[in-house]
Amino acid sequence: MKIFIPLATGAAASASYLTWMADSFIQRGVEATFDYGQATLYEGYEAAYALTQNETYAEWYRGQIDDAVVLENGTIKDWEYDYYSLDEYRVGNNILWWYERTGEEKYKLASDIIRLQLDRHPRTASGGFWHRKPTYPNQMWLDGIFMADTFYAKWTSLFENDNITAWDDIVLQYDNIEAHCRNQTSGLLVHGYDESKTAVWADSVTGAAPLVWDRAVGWYFLSLLEVIQLIPETHEGHSKLTGYFETLATALKKAQDESGGWWLIMSEPYPGKEGNYIESSASAMFTFGWLKGMKLGLLAKEYREVAQKAYSLLTERFVKVNDDGTLNWEGTVRVGSLSSNGTYEYYISVPLQSNDYKGVGPFMLASYEIETW
Repeated sequence: MKIFIPLATGAAASASYLTWMADSFIQRGVEATFDYGQATLYEGYEAAYALTQNETYAEWYRGQIDDAVVLENGTIKDWEYDYYSLDEYRVGNNILWWYERTGEEKYKLASDIIRLQLDRHPRTASGGFWHRKPTYPNQMWLDGIFMADTFYAKWTSLFENDNITAWDDIVLQYDNIEAHCRNQTSGLLVHGYDESKTAVWADSVTGAAPLVWDRAVGWYFLSLLEVIQLIPETHEGHSKLTGYFETLATALKKAQDESGGWWLIMSEPYPGKEGNYIESSASAMFTFGWLKGMKLGLLAKEYREVAQKAYSLLTERFVKVNDDGTLNWEGTVRVGSLSSNGTYEYYISVPLQSNDYKGVGPFMLASYEIETW
């Protein structure tokens, strides 16, 4: 069965949503930095290039990296060697994409800077990476797994694939999150945990945050999918991470709203509660995760119908056509942070942002999967 792509009518009907969105952001312009939002968006351009082999996408993307992020001598522009924030490390994946494409040493050298920073990064007593020093001591967030551990796995797969210690360390990060954040009833995971149990939101026994925030779960879902493809199948962590992914995919199916999307706060009893809403970035992440999971054989084809329902929601509710023919992406919450008190009232108070890269990138990835099904 071919998955139906609900495209626009008229002149735009010949365009895929992936390339249409890619063209829109080239026309709109994107600030060239190593921010994790940009890093997430750029993966959409990797998908657009994979779909079309259009060198225009590669040239634009390289213009966002060369000199703006990676300098000719292999250093990273404006990089702070004593600033330990997992959010900064996500761009390492984009840098490695360029290394694999070109073989140029400057990209390897730049990736090494981030890899060595991981070696110095502060850790909890159990070995987990702090989300950020000194702001979030002893805290692990689902977001941080996406930001750091895919890069850690990608770098290891390319340059030290037989380094069992490194693979063990990568799996440990997931094990820590699973031990403290997974709700065994719903199968979903709360936003993070504080191993010291001193944060205002931390559970006194587990250290866990109180609520399931959708984008944190989305980051985690994608990171599992990414690392499963990198870790050697002979390593025991491969089957463990696959189990984590499959269990979460099942939980997301149960949590999917009848509209096809997912609520900002997914914990009971909040879905449908005043102030809560169907949020676009995580809905795109979950849709992509299901589609890619099926393609890789990690998930049964029974997910096809619910994935199509989710994708249809994305295009119908969150993709808007502008008068100039470009697309806007709507409905993405700007941020969610455990620097807060972690309450429902905090999460629903955060404003939405149009054309937020953290939603656009996952939508482009989901579109690639739909368009290559």
